[in-house]
Amino acid sequence: MQRREFLKALGFAAAATTMSASLTEAAFAASMKIKPGGSMVVTYKSDPGTLDPAIGYNWQNWPMMRALFSRLVTYEPGTTKLVMDAAESYRVSDDGTEYTFKLRPGLKFSDGTPLTAEDVVFSIDRVVDPVTASPGQSFFSPIVGYDERVNGKAKTLSGVTALDTHTVRFKIAKPNVVFLQVLAMNFASIVSPKTVAAYSKDVAHHPVGSGPFHMTSWKPGNEIVFKKNPHYFIPGIPYLDEVRFDLGIDSLTAYFKLLRGEVDLLGDGVPGSQLALVKRNPKYRGMLVEGHPLETSYITLNTEMKPFDDLRVRRAINMAIDKAAIVRAINGRGKPANQILPPGMPGYDTAYKGYAYDLSAAKKLLAEAGHKDGFETEMYAMNSDPNPRIAQAIQAQLAKIGVKVTLHILSQAQVIAIAGTPGKAPMVWSGGLAWVDDFPDPSDFYGPILGSSSAIKGGWNWAFYKNPKLDQLAAKADGMYKADQHNERMALYKKIFSAVMHDAPWVPVFNQVDFTMHSKHIEGRPGNVFADPGVYPFTYSRMFSVKA
Repeated sequence: MQRREFLKALGFAAAATTMSASLTEAAFAASMKIKPGGSMVVTYKSDPGTLDPAIGYNWQNWPMMRALFSRLVTYEPGTTKLVMDAAESYRVSDDGTEYTFKLRPGLKFSDGTPLTAEDVVFSIDRVVDPVTASPGQSFFSPIVGYDERVNGKAKTLSGVTALDTHTVRFKIAKPNVVFLQVLAMNFASIVSPKTVAAYSKDVAHHPVGSGPFHMTSWKPGNEIVFKKNPHYFIPGIPYLDEVRFDLGIDSLTAYFKLLRGEVDLLGDGVPGSQLALVKRNPKYRGMLVEGHPLETSYITLNTEMKPFDDLRVRRAINMAIDKAAIVRAINGRGKPANQILPPGMPGYDTAYKGYAYDLSAAKKLLAEAGHKDGFETEMYAMNSDPNPRIAQAIQAQLAKIGVKVTLHILSQAQVIAIAGTPGKAPMVWSGGLAWVDDFPDPSDFYGPILGSSSAIKGGWNWAFYKNPKLDQLAAKADGMYKADQHNERMALYKKIFSAVMHDAPWVPVFNQVDFTMHSKHIEGRPGNVFADPGVYPFTYSRMFSVKA
């Protein structure tokens, strides 16, 4: 995937711009022989925990929330192409510091309440408000007034204003090459202020947005039901009348339920034990979907906790992990990683070699750090396959250098909560929670997971790594918004990520290859369904329909 062409073409022109899908909904529906109506059943082992777009930030609740909420801009399903969503047009000032959006007329939330520019202002301000403790807060740091709002010196975010009922303006401190992409993230979803006020203590379980679906019921750990939103602003969308999420079902059980026709989509993917069989069997042709997301699975080493506050220890752990062996253990559903960025991401350094697998060198470093006989520590990992097996493999590999790891295999929500709490998790295996790009730009693999501002309670910098000098370089890189600065910007990001690897807050282990499966009952949209940033593994509005 390359940087989006529209950004290069945009040039921050002052003319009003409208982004539209390359294929009209009517033409697409006709080409796919879509039958409106019907339902789809999706399985997950874990409960999503929250459907509040200011809080939710994992691969499971991300696509759910995209189905419930709209944003000013979004991605054309199955692509990395930005298109208009709740906005019908936008204008950028000549100096690239003001974005003015016009909302579509007649917008409504799923409860029938009109959606206005004030609701957009409320939604963005809510994410930045420190009381919300949003893991997406730092994405909006380019907006004027961000620091004052975050530090409690201001009660509102001054850089976002409603000019009238249908017009909202953003002011950013300086040009930022990825600002539009930030506005396409779930964190920029437009929420209902009325609902937030009514359910202030439990917004997570009472989502009300303006997306293609609305939630009608949620039995935690058991089932969530989405119904078609009658007020959605695109006629004929969604195609499905209902999506039901069956929760608490392990991947193997879900797989056999799909073969029996009881399930339509494996949310957690094809279990590794069955993958070779599915690939070989011709009767499953057209049901298996392979994806190559811009993703890195890694181990975080908490730089604020002993003994990982010692650089030598962190480097020793890097040298003790046999990444190729782990990839073999998961039936080739990944490729060994040697750096933070995944292949295909702009800024990926093909010349960088990383830490070699070298047990002797690892033992020597531990001895220098005062741990000749190793030490005891803990690692947290998610309980969905194959993550427990991977965690056990890591445990066995580190035992070879005397590091005794106690494993805590927990639910997705538990791991996220503990990993984001300072001083709680010495090590975290990120599998199942690993970083998939929010947008295909290297900044997305720095700010939210390695930047100092994300090393907070509820943040996703689980290594609690802080390097102010690199923060400054990243800010400089993101201000390079002109097309002729692209190469210079990528060179700067290579320098940044090389410096991060020098400090070793992570052990990059592999870049995953995904396989999931859908039933013959539904029709899937062609193309790379994993290409849509943040829509992982699937979106439910335009990607699927019942077969005609």
